[in-house]
Amino acid sequence: MRLAFFFFLVVIRVLVQTATPAWADEPLVVELFPAGIADDAAKIGAEYVRMSPALERRQTETTESTRMITNVTRPTITVRRPVRALETGTAVLIFPGGGYWNLYWEVEGEEVADWLTSHGITAVLVKYRVPRRPGEAEREPAPHPLQDAQRAVSLVRSRAKEWGIRPDRIGVVGFSAGGHLAISTATNFEQRAYEPQDAIDEVSCRPDFAVAVYSGYLKAADKDELATGLKVPKQTPPVFLVHGSDDIISPPEHSVVMYLALKRAGIPTELHVYSTSTHGFGVRPSDRPHTAWPTTCIDWLRHRNLLEPQTVNGQP
Repeated sequence: MRLAFFFFLVVIRVLVQTATPAWADEPLVVELFPAGIADDAAKIGAEYVRMSPALERRQTETTESTRMITNVTRPTITVRRPVRALETGTAVLIFPGGGYWNLYWEVEGEEVADWLTSHGITAVLVKYRVPRRPGEAEREPAPHPLQDAQRAVSLVRSRAKEWGIRPDRIGVVGFSAGGHLAISTATNFEQRAYEPQDAIDEVSCRPDFAVAVYSGYLKAADKDELATGLKVPKQTPPVFLVHGSDDIISPPEHSVVMYLALKRAGIPTELHVYSTSTHGFGVRPSDRPHTAWPTTCIDWLRHRNLLEPQTVNGQP
């Protein structure tokens, strides 16, 4: 009887530990532009959560409806730190996709944050401005998200000591349109996309690495070259690219063209294209080929010495 009771307690303890999230305390929400945004006076209505449309497998791997956020006029970051025992000092800013119309907050935001914190990485969800504003081209990247992304990188770096982050270990990960935003942020750090506001904007907005998953807007239409507006400066950080071979929303050629441009520029890069996989898989485990990418990405980060626990500003 005692042995059975002891076994029962062990099982309960394991279940509780398994159910406990790998992030510490409550998430911290910080507004990116507390003084306001002078160039964004568009009246688009109040921010709200909506459900995504259910789709077919030929379009996306996540076929059921998931939560999205739209009508964002006050961009923020939500900081989730891992439990102290797992902390590596590395942080990753997350850019959910949504075609620059919405943010797939659940499958390409919150679930990604859980994955990162489980590996000791501070996860920073970036709620950037969507949808496109009136008058902006519908088939081109929207301009405001890059402003929000640059500001977010500088803000995180400016508070690195406070949040237990190494200022030289701040990366970005994005999905679909968010993948384009990750690449755009990693290659547009020499000049701000907005007028600097305060001391935060004096801090570098260059990420130390970038992960772009089933990205769009990288390839020029009908040409095997980078889309207009994209470039690869000499100081572009290392890049990890992921795509599904059967993606009809953002075809894999977007990542292939980006890979070749990075390779020609001498930037360390990896490209993983998964056969028969489509779009929108995030980090959800499945029996499909793409389910290997999160593990491969963690191996890539570890190989680059980004996951070894190290001191942060002299503190263990």
